[in-house]
Amino acid sequence: MADLVETVIEDARWEAVNLAVLAERGCRATLKALKLNGNFEIVVMGADDTRIAALNADFRGKPQPTNVLSWPSAERGAATEGATPSAPEPGELGDIALAYETCVTEADAAGKSLPDHAMHLVVHGCLHLLGYDHVRDGDATLMEGLETEILASLGVADPYTS
Repeated sequence: MADLVETVIEDARWEAVNLAVLAERGCRATLKALKLNGNFEIVVMGADDTRIAALNADFRGKPQPTNVLSWPSAERGAATEGATPSAPEPGELGDIALAYETCVTEADAAGKSLPDHAMHLVVHGCLHLLGYDHVRDGDATLMEGLETEILASLGVADPYTS
C-alpha cells in the first residue's frame, strides 16, 4: 500500500493536529480491518468551515459547514440494507475533506481531543469511500460497529458512547 494518502492542507491549523499522519494511520487501519490489500489512493483535505460550506453547497445543496465530506470515486454501496459493500479494486478510492472549526467545536462539546475526533472522521470518511453509509438503520449499525472496531485498534475510544 504505497502512497495511500495524499494530504492537502488548506487551513494551516490542521498541521498542529498532524492531519497527514492521522489520515494515513486512519485509512490504513480501515483498509486493514476490511482485509483490503493493494495500492489504493485517497486524498484528505484539511480545510476551514468556509471552504467546507462552499463544497457542501456545491455538492449537496446544503450551504453550511459540516464536519466531514467524502466523494467516492465510484458507487460502492450495498443494495441490501445492512449488507457489506463489495470490495473495490485497487486504485483511486476518492476524496475526504474535514472542516477545522466544526471539528474543534464537536470535539470540545464531546470532551474529546481534536486528534481523536479527527481520526474518527477520517475513518468515517474512508468507510464512505468504500461504500458504507448510515442513511438506513441496518447500514448505520454496520458502519458504526466498524468505526468502533477500527478506532479501538488505533487506541481511540468508542465515539458512540459517552
